[in-house]
Formats: sequence, C-alpha cells, structure tokens
Amino acid sequence: MIKVGIIGVGTVGQSVANILEKNKALIGARAGKEISVVKGVVSNINKKRDVSIPLSDNVDDILDDDSIDIVVELMGGVDEPYKIVQKALSNGKAVVTANKALLAYHRYDLQKIAQDIPIGYEASVAGGIPIINALKVGLSANQITAIKGIMNGTCNYMLTKMMQEGVRYEDILQEAQDLGYAEADPTFDVGGFDAAHKLLILASIAYGIDAKPEDILIEGIENIGQDDIAFAKEFNYSIKLLAIAKKINTKIELRVHPVLIRNDQMIAKIDGVMNGVSVIGDCVGETLYYGPGAGGDATASAVIADIIEIVRAGQSSPMLGFKRPFQSENLILMPKEEIESEYYLRMLVDDAPGVLASIAQILGKHNISIETFLQRPSDNNKKATLLCATHECQEKYIIAAIKEIESLQSVNAKIVMIRIES
Repeated sequence: MIKVGIIGVGTVGQSVANILEKNKALIGARAGKEISVVKGVVSNINKKRDVSIPLSDNVDDILDDDSIDIVVELMGGVDEPYKIVQKALSNGKAVVTANKALLAYHRYDLQKIAQDIPIGYEASVAGGIPIINALKVGLSANQITAIKGIMNGTCNYMLTKMMQEGVRYEDILQEAQDLGYAEADPTFDVGGFDAAHKLLILASIAYGIDAKPEDILIEGIENIGQDDIAFAKEFNYSIKLLAIAKKINTKIELRVHPVLIRNDQMIAKIDGVMNGVSVIGDCVGETLYYGPGAGGDATASAVIADIIEIVRAGQSSPMLGFKRPFQSENLILMPKEEIESEYYLRMLVDDAPGVLASIAQILGKHNISIETFLQRPSDNNKKATLLCATHECQEKYIIAAIKEIESLQSVNAKIVMIRIES
C-alpha cells in the first residue's frame, strides 16, 4: 500500500481524500498498488471537514512519519510551504503540490533539491486541464513557438459578462465575489498575478527559462470599461486576460495582460469560468486544452493523476522536463520594452479643434501609425472619448508616446492602453 499525507485539507484536500476512497478500486488498478490517505494536517483542528481521515495541526506528524510515501501540499502561500516541501524531500518523500505561487518562485530550487525524488504539480496550472503533462510529454518533440492561456476563471467570467451583457466592472466584480469566484481582496486574480505564476511554470517546461514574477510584464483588468467593450464589438474582437509566451529567435517573451483578440481565434471562444491554453509547436501546429481551471474535484483530479504516475513509475520524469540543461540556443528573457504589439488607446480629451492633430503628431514622432480611429461623445459635451488602434510597434515607443500625450493640457485623464493580440 502507498500511504499519502495531505497538508492543507481544505476544498481540494477534502476532494483528494474522498475521490481516492470513492474510486479506490479504479485508482488501484491504474496505479498497480492500493493508495490510501492516512493523515491530514490543518491549521484549525476544530473546523469541521468532510473527511474520515485522522487530522492534526502539526506538519511533522506527516513529515516525520516514515510510513508515509507521498506528501500532498495544498496550503497555499510561498515561504512556509517551501520549508515544508524541502523537509519532505529531504526525508525522501515524493511531493505533489497545487501551489503555483510556490513554484513561481522556487521551482528550480525544488528541482535541485529533489534530484530523482518525484515532484508532481499538474494541479498548479489550469486546475483539471492536463497542460503540464502535455508540455512535458505529449509535445516534447516540439519547439514551442507560443503559448497563450486563459488561466484565471475569475477574470474570464467577469470579462465574458462585460462583453455579453454590458455589465460594468464594479458590478461584475461584486457578483463574482458573491458567487465565490473572487476573494474579498481580488487583487491576486484581477491584477493578473495568479495567471503570471502559472505562465512562469509553463515557460520553464517549454523553454527552460528561469524568471520570477517581478521580471515579467503583468497587468490586470481593473481599467476595462464600457467604451473598450464597445470598441471590441465594433471591430469583431473579444477582450481576454491572456498569459502569453512567445519564442522570438533566442528571446522569450513573457507577459500577462488584457488583450483585444479576434473572435475567430480559438482562444477567444473560451467563456465564463473556464480555462483554456493554446500551445503552438513547430511539428504539431496549434493544440488547445480546455476545461475547469479551479474547483475541488477538478483540481483534485490533477493531484491524483500525479499520485498515480508517481506510484506507477516509482521515479518521475525530470520535474521541469529536461534531463540535462537546455542551453543549445542560450534562450534569454526578452526585456519588457522590446515587446512588439499592436495597441488600442482610450483617451478622454477636450472636444476642440487641433486636439486630434496634436495626438497624431506625437504618435508619428514615435514612429507609431494609427490603423483605426473612433470618437465617442462624453457625458460632458465639452469632452470627447477618442478610441484608436495602432499598427505594430515596440512597447518602449508606445509608453513614451502615452507619457507625452498625457502631458497635453487637452488630455483630461490617464490613457487606457490594451494590447491587441494578432
């Protein structure tokens, strides 16, 4: 029998314990051995939980128990889980985690510590979607040219409602909180940080690149308004929060932000709380992975898949998918200012002669040309809202142009910029 200890018996932890019990015969047949959860550790021992396993509030009851083969870490956070996983590995125990924040900061450290001890983390990205295994195994013959992912169901639910029903950001955020999709402090989700952690994990597998959240471009959906929604509909776009990785020669572009994306692209069709990841390989072309990105049973499904694979193999494949360092092309992270995109700008300006000419002159000075332009009336009849889309340019040029345009007396508010993903 393989014995499992769960550290963090919350929604996902309870599902893991219950599914392993409910589907014991099937899982045992697939793994070749019986798998049983023998202990759980929780922060509040007095809170009622829907599990029949013995519970403790001391992690050492699992970490120092020589009979436990696999530690499942479902706590959340970074520093404390890192210490716990380190000790589990030092004690020779395999580890399965759903903790994307831990991996965003410490995945290379843990790979070094683990050596040949298995670490499974399928549940850390896109919940029940097997995207980790797809990159590590299914697409391992491919040079990955691009990854585009909707990896946060909260943002996707909110943007879908805004696009389809015309709901304002403030109202849909409250609804998402009421439904339990968004936390009381929603910053981690709506600010793009959750999706960024997941992107960094996928980028390590695809490109062998070690980057931290602070190194990459991260923007959230907080500034999306109804004028932006109207522009998107007018020109056949959807607005999505995308996590994007691209290989451009020997540089890897990593960014998370809202995008305007054409409705005929596969990833644009993923709505509601669902997640989807598009991966483009040089051999296979585009593949799309779709499913629930959160929820107890969906995430537990991915956790248990890792447990089964560890039991089957006895020794896992390399944690990040490379048996030796991937240095043939000396891939490096592209600086944020070198990113190239088309851009959408929303500007509140004085409705007066010469304003548009001044803005166009500044854009031209920075080698930026306008592709599409709309002017919408403002609530104040002395103001106008200008909406424009540019041709492709480098990030550093659009940022410099925006800064200069905002210094004009005729510009009345901070400019909203959304990248257009072709």
